[in-house]
Amino acid sequence: MRRPRADSLRNREQLLEAAKAAFNTVGADVPLEEIAQRAGVGIGTLYRHFPTRDALLAGVYRREVEQLSASAEALLASHPPGEALTAWLHLLVDYMATKRVIAPALQASPGEGSAAYASAGPAIAGAMNTLARAAIASGDIRADIGPDDLHRMLIGMSYGYDQPGWEPGARRLIEVLMTGLKPAR
Repeated sequence: MRRPRADSLRNREQLLEAAKAAFNTVGADVPLEEIAQRAGVGIGTLYRHFPTRDALLAGVYRREVEQLSASAEALLASHPPGEALTAWLHLLVDYMATKRVIAPALQASPGEGSAAYASAGPAIAGAMNTLARAAIASGDIRADIGPDDLHRMLIGMSYGYDQPGWEPGARRLIEVLMTGLKPAR
C-alpha cells in the first residue's frame, strides 16, 4: 500500500484542525461546507477524507486523544516531572473542552464515533500514569500518592465539565491539586 501524498496529509490535518475549531465555536452540527471552507479545501476533499459527519467527529476526537497521550513523553523530555504533570493537566482541560462539544454526538453514533469514544480511556490513563509515576519517582509529588489516587482526584475535577464556567474552575483546581501533592519539607 502506498503512503499518502504530502498534500493529502496536509489537507487531512487542515480539515481536522478546522473541524475542531468549528465544533468548539459553532457546535457538532456545524455545516460540513463551513468546515471545508475554514480548511481552505473543497467539500469533495472533505468527503474523500471523511465520508460522513461521524467519521469527521471520530477523526477529530482520535486526534485529540493521540495528541494528549503523546504529549506526556514530550513534556517529560522537556520539563521536570512535576511541571510536566501540571502542563499535561492543563492540556487535559483543553481536551475536555473539545470533548464536551463532540462527545454527545460520538456516543450517539452506532459505529465509528462510539468506538473512538470508547477507546480513549486507556490511552489517556496510560499517559497520566506515566507522568504520575515520574513525578513520584522524582520527589516532585508525595510518594504516598499513586496514579489511582490522582485519577480519582481528576474525576472530581472533571465533574460538570459540560457546564458553562467549568474550564476556569478546573484550571484553578489544577493549581490547588499540585500544591497539595507537593511533599512535606
